[in-house]
Amino acid sequence: MESTPPSHQEPYAPPPPAPLTPSEERTWAMLAHLSILLNLVTGLLGLVGALAIYLIYQNRSRYVAYHALQSLVFQLIVWLGGGALTGIAWTITGILSAVLIGLLCVPIALIITVIPLAGVVYGIIGGIECSQGRDFKYVMVGDWVRGTLTG
Repeated sequence: MESTPPSHQEPYAPPPPAPLTPSEERTWAMLAHLSILLNLVTGLLGLVGALAIYLIYQNRSRYVAYHALQSLVFQLIVWLGGGALTGIAWTITGILSAVLIGLLCVPIALIITVIPLAGVVYGIIGGIECSQGRDFKYVMVGDWVRGTLTG
């Protein structure tokens, strides 16, 4: 009896994930933008939602990857940056109120407080635009993200 040489088989590799349908792309892009609503309830979970959508779908859909990354960067700027700026403005206003000068700062602090809330409205608009199949980009953030993704 002759022995046959062992066959060299390629290691098993799972098939690549299927690309998303246009309907699925619109849904996930919309959810990436609407993840900013989670920040209203949890503080920072909207960032995690946008990041998770980006990481899961970055190889399956450039459209979803673009909108998820755009939403993540926008939330970092508006929610974290705007929130920090709001805290600083109110702290300065509170300290200066002891000498009555801070009362003049109250209108400025109120305007700064609106930044994160305006970001939520802008995120909702982005979600609606994506759900209707239109491309959406945040002012300044969208072009930067597109340039980052295209190299």
